[in-house]
Amino acid sequence: MVSATQPDISSSGRLRRALPRGVAFWLVGVTSTLLVMSSAVPSPMYVVYQQEWHFSAAMITVIFGVYGICVLGSMLLFGSLSDTVGRRPVLLGALVLMLAAMTLFALAHGVAWLLAARIVQGMGVGIATGTVGAALIELAPRNAPSRGTLVNTTAPVLGAAVGPLIGGMLVQYGPAPTVLSYLLLLAVFAVAGAVLVFLPETAPNAGGRFQLKPRRISIPAPARRSFAVLALTVATVWAFGGTFQALGPSLVADLLHSQNHLLGGAVVAVLAAAGAIGQPVFGRLTGRQPVVAGGVILVLGVIGLLAGMATSSVPVFIGGIAILGLGWGAVFMGAFRLMAALADPEHRGELLAAVYIVAYLGLSLPAIGAGIAVRYFGLYATMSVFAVVVAVLMVVSMAGLPLLSHRHRSAESLARDVPVAVPHPCCPPHPDATGVSPKVPVGV
Repeated sequence: MVSATQPDISSSGRLRRALPRGVAFWLVGVTSTLLVMSSAVPSPMYVVYQQEWHFSAAMITVIFGVYGICVLGSMLLFGSLSDTVGRRPVLLGALVLMLAAMTLFALAHGVAWLLAARIVQGMGVGIATGTVGAALIELAPRNAPSRGTLVNTTAPVLGAAVGPLIGGMLVQYGPAPTVLSYLLLLAVFAVAGAVLVFLPETAPNAGGRFQLKPRRISIPAPARRSFAVLALTVATVWAFGGTFQALGPSLVADLLHSQNHLLGGAVVAVLAAAGAIGQPVFGRLTGRQPVVAGGVILVLGVIGLLAGMATSSVPVFIGGIAILGLGWGAVFMGAFRLMAALADPEHRGELLAAVYIVAYLGLSLPAIGAGIAVRYFGLYATMSVFAVVVAVLMVVSMAGLPLLSHRHRSAESLARDVPVAVPHPCCPPHPDATGVSPKVPVGV
């Protein structure tokens, strides 16, 4: 193992010192965790912001939703940028945006500041996500190439689970509840950026000129019916993930009569962690089996969630969230695999881009709609109806699975071989970060 820095050719052709590949690999993995963690940290603070600045639940969901829309937009516009200019400069640029976002959060004294911070944060995460995935795969140890995909799928989940817990803990027990978390992240991102300067460049065509090449989106004509069925499934699970991340802590405060902000962060963390567990638990199932099994579990989780809300029972509420999250992870994994099998290897990236448009719009728009509904019907009624709608749509999605085209059904037995990034409610993974090789057929 190399213990010292090693030479690297910069974009100007000059020799520079670079980190050993092993160190660089883990540094990129930590950066991936930090990116998602920073997007999840504000979740338990929304209740505090709302109390201090007297805005509605609808504004909470707008603040949350604008992040997802900005992540999607920056991914589609800049997703291929690191292929030409290089992984290192794109990651450094993304960290500059994250530093700006943390500064805006720390200085925030009104809703406009929060919106600006989430916009900048969404752009930074969107630009970095595909680059991080590619860098991890390229920096993976030569004797363990699958480690790149493994870290790429687990690091964001760790960030999604830890972020709300740290945010909730500091809000509940630390000084300056709406500032301290961001100052700590500001320092951590600054250190990460200083070290990433020495990241070895791994992009084959790095050093090219800046070229804005929006990602191409395409759904093969024979697959459109199957895509529509599975898109409903994906949108349903991400609609709940986004809405619960935005309003879950408020639900804890208002309906469960708890002012403990750590608990508000914990319920979001439980959903993310259970979604991650759902993938390995159901990972050996093939074809439509994970969607069906996960859908049944998700509906049971909704029943538990509603029971916890009706009885104001924290254990029942959290138990329902855990069960729901377990099913949510299985459903997304199964639907993603089936969607990946809809296109031939050469066009799979174009189809997966469409998948993530569905996921991010599902993450953002229903949450905003639920926030508007809270203003007129109240939090309890809105979240109760929303949970029931999610369960009904999940049942409709499962009923629609037999409508998948014959060409798609013939590929179901091989769909389990398509790698899939672990879902989490903050940031669905980038199409280039899934580990799906465009050269490996999956039976379509």
